[in-house]
Amino acid sequence: MTAAINHTFSVAPMLDWTDRHCRYFHRLLSKRAVLYTEMVTTGAIIHGKGDYLLFDQAEHPVVLQLGGSDPVDMARCAALAAERGYDEVNINVGCPSDRVQNGMFGACLMARPELVAACVAEMQAKADIPVTVKTRIGIDEQDSYEFLVDLVQQCADAGCTHFIIHARKAWLKGLSPKENREIPPLDYPRVHQLKRDFPQLSFSLNGGLKTLADCQQQLAGLDGVMMGREVYTNPWMLSQVDELLYGEDAFAFTPYEVVEQMIPYIELQMQQGARFWQIARHMLGLFQGVPGARQWRRTLSEKGHLATSGPDLLLAALAHVRR
Repeated sequence: MTAAINHTFSVAPMLDWTDRHCRYFHRLLSKRAVLYTEMVTTGAIIHGKGDYLLFDQAEHPVVLQLGGSDPVDMARCAALAAERGYDEVNINVGCPSDRVQNGMFGACLMARPELVAACVAEMQAKADIPVTVKTRIGIDEQDSYEFLVDLVQQCADAGCTHFIIHARKAWLKGLSPKENREIPPLDYPRVHQLKRDFPQLSFSLNGGLKTLADCQQQLAGLDGVMMGREVYTNPWMLSQVDELLYGEDAFAFTPYEVVEQMIPYIELQMQQGARFWQIARHMLGLFQGVPGARQWRRTLSEKGHLATSGPDLLLAALAHVRR
């Protein structure tokens, strides 16, 4: 088994957002933040035509998040992830969308802790990398602390040692995925109680974190924190993670230098068939709060979709931002 990675700070898996181009960009801003893929279904990996396991070696530490519930398929995909060089594989037990429920994975799996545990056991038997679980604190009317403890206990017995807990329950009926990120109330004390009751296990808290100060506060009693949309829309926040949360050297580059470091990557990816906008869209929030940020976003948004756009447009947008 490869060594477990340090989960002090993670960027959440976000569908349509945390693709490999996004992760490459985020890695320029933090050496230590743990990066997650978008959720990839076992069906896409086993039967899909695209290469859903593709990632750049610069992304490490990087985690593949899997969506599925068949232990054999999950184990097959975990083994493929290990062969490709992923540092960990994570089971999605938190997504509440209808499409995910219909595929029998995501948050609805909280009602089947024995099945999640079977996936963990089979995956650990076939893959030489850690298997982790990302879950909610409950679903619908099944939201007691005992319900959550049962899932954690069964998965721990199967070999899982790290859990990412989105500190809201999910309503599988009546709320959209967006509403499920905002309406169910946060319950951070429940996550901290898990850590007290399972001190031998590692827990990261996800949900509602807005600043690195919020993260520091939660890290006082937990092993890690995970941020999603806040850090995606304001990626410069990542440049403070290594210093503030890992106690390492302060980030050495300016955001302008980060843009310049992205240019060789963009050139290479475009030579291999990528479109400029597929990469540049992840960089829109880099200058949040800096004079000229609006013009930076507008220039990229208005022209970035054009087939003729390339790194020159990035430099043109950069010229609007006051140094």
